[in-house]
Amino acid sequence: MAGSRFYKHVFTTRAAAKRAFPADVLQAIQSAIAEGEAVHRAEIRFAVEAALTWHNVLDNLTSRRRAHELFTRYRIWDTEENCGVLIYVNLADRKVEIITDRAVGRALHKDDWQAVCRTMTAGFAQGHYRDSTLAALRQLNGLLQQHFPANGDNRNELSNKPLVL
Repeated sequence: MAGSRFYKHVFTTRAAAKRAFPADVLQAIQSAIAEGEAVHRAEIRFAVEAALTWHNVLDNLTSRRRAHELFTRYRIWDTEENCGVLIYVNLADRKVEIITDRAVGRALHKDDWQAVCRTMTAGFAQGHYRDSTLAALRQLNGLLQQHFPANGDNRNELSNKPLVL
């Protein structure tokens, strides 16, 4: 199993991320994030990574742990209302991880997050990266709007531009 994961990460290149998420898809994701943030106060970052480095795989770094690292590195936790959300996609592991700041984590249920992840992973399995990501963002934006509706002072605290690592 560990050897299989190692090879998946070694052979999943950045080109795979560009094929799954070309520029027009990244622009659509950025627009969906901006549209969502117009109706709620949360801040969403989307990050896609083709694979981990071989060092990270040998150190048994999980996608979840990597998502936590990125949540910290990009200061997604550093929003005024503690409403940061990171959606992290690791193509080699075929994982979607959602990391949230305190306020969002308290407001939404684990089942909500799992439903958003399932929307993405089910679509990804069919090769529908654009449509499933946009559907998941619509789901997430709807949930965030229920708990953190816009109040007229929706300052954009985090970039809406997706990260391709």
